[in-house]
Order: sequence, then C-alpha cells, then structure tokens
Amino acid sequence: MDVDTRLLRYFAAVAELGSLSRAAERLFVSQPALTKQVRRLEEQLGTPLFLRSRNGMALTEAGRALAARVPSVLAGWDEVVRETRVAAGRAARVLRVGFIASAANEATQEIIAEFGRRRPGWRVDMRQAAWSNPTAGLADGEVDVALLRLPVPGQEALRVAVLFSEPRWIALAAGHPLAGREVVDFRELLDEPFVAAPAETGPWRDYWLAAEERQGHPVRIGAVTDQPDDWLTAIANGYGIALGPESNARFYARPGVVYRPVSGVSPSEVGVAWTPAADGDPVVREFIQCCLDSVRGAPPRSPR
Repeated sequence: MDVDTRLLRYFAAVAELGSLSRAAERLFVSQPALTKQVRRLEEQLGTPLFLRSRNGMALTEAGRALAARVPSVLAGWDEVVRETRVAAGRAARVLRVGFIASAANEATQEIIAEFGRRRPGWRVDMRQAAWSNPTAGLADGEVDVALLRLPVPGQEALRVAVLFSEPRWIALAAGHPLAGREVVDFRELLDEPFVAAPAETGPWRDYWLAAEERQGHPVRIGAVTDQPDDWLTAIANGYGIALGPESNARFYARPGVVYRPVSGVSPSEVGVAWTPAADGDPVVREFIQCCLDSVRGAPPRSPR
C-alpha cells in the first residue's frame, strides 16, 4: 500500500498539536480540508488514528504507534529528496540559492558575479521565499544555500556565517504622527499596532517585533502578512507599523510609506547558511567564500 507523504505530514501536525484548527493554521490549509485528509489516511490504513472530542484530537493506540514512526519516515524521505535535487542541480550546473527580502543587499550581484568567475558554466538560481519560510527553503531541501535574516527557526541545526549587520528602522504610514521625526525612540512605539509575520515563524516573528526589547510590554498585532507587497500595503493603509532593516528604505520604497531610524533596538544580521550535509560540497563552499570575500569589499553602509 502506498501512502502520500503529505498525508503523513498532516497527521504529524495534528498529532503534535492535538487540534485540527491549530494544525490547519500551521499547514496553511482549511480545517475542513485537513479533516478530509486525516480521514483519508485512516481509511487507507483501515483504523481510526484519533479520538475526536470537544477538547481536541487524542491519539488512539494505532495513532500513537504511527506517530512514533512518522518523524523518521519523513526525515528519511526528505533526505532522499534533498540528495536527488542536489544531484539534479549538479548535473545541470545550477546552484539553488534561497533568500529573504533583499538578500545580501547591494553585495548580492557581486556575489553572483564572483561565483560565475570562479565556476565558469555554472548558474545561480535565486529563489525568494515568503516570510512564513524564514530559512528560504534551506530547512526542507528546496535550496542548496541561503542568504538569511537572522535569527531563524531551527538555526541551531544549520551552519551560519554572519556577513554583515545593519540598523533596524521603522516603517510607518506617511501620515503617521511620528513620520516626520528624524529618529524615533522605540519606547514611543510600544503601544502601536505592528504588522507581523505569521505566528508559526516563531523567533523570526518575535525578532521583528523586538519582543525581547520590550521589557515585558505586550505586543499589539494590527495585521499579519507573508509577502513584502502585503506588508507595505498594510503599513500604508495604517493597519500597523513595522521594524525592518535599514536597506528596506532602498529596496522597498513605496508612496505612502516612510522609513525612519529607531533608537533602542539592536541591529539586524544577514548571514549565509547551509546544512551540515553540505559541509563537503565544493560548490556550496565556493559560494560561501564568494559571499565572505564580496562582503569584505562592500561599501561602508553594510559593515560586518
């Protein structure tokens, strides 16, 4: 009997969270669709996997047996997929590079150009990820290496070389009372609604809400967005304000949105990241070295 790995991922999310609604939110599917897929898996296996009640979803004995094995099954499959994709990329002389927002800022083009000089005939396939995927596809094997805004969920399982840091600025609607300030004190923003990344991004979301620098002051969420365009629209419409790297003022300029320096928050770091499995990959190592060499010669606006 063949089982779709997607069904196993759905099952694993419900088993972990004990709730269809929370699992559906994490998986970005509707609750009815998730319910249908869980029942489909139960039909294929010929046994109930959950006891359903008002309190949530509790595993049956069969469900507990499956839950104990599913993580290793999925991990093994993910590794097979990753190795296959790497092999395909090597055959085509393509390096897949994931990135978030503006990647390595102005240094990005120089990194790609330098990689091309060192690896004639190779091409860099740049793949921009949504904010709901802070590792830009690296964690699930979609890319070989990534240019990330740190910190990211699961960072401890990755190799990371910090390339540079830059100040965090605040993005506000042009008509906001603080939009005319030269510098905004973060303490003046504590009661403002913020535009946030999806909750499942964990430390990524918390970092861009400056959760650790609020001294216990609660965060107000005015909107949740997953893409730069939606983020800018929410800010321009006055649904909230948002922290972002200083380079957003250059890469994401838009009428109706202004960027201002903020005092009282730590700077943002950009890093190149790869998985331990790629430690011995000469192509990945070459790209990492290009990142390090290019950033060392970058303009002063992007210091390490």
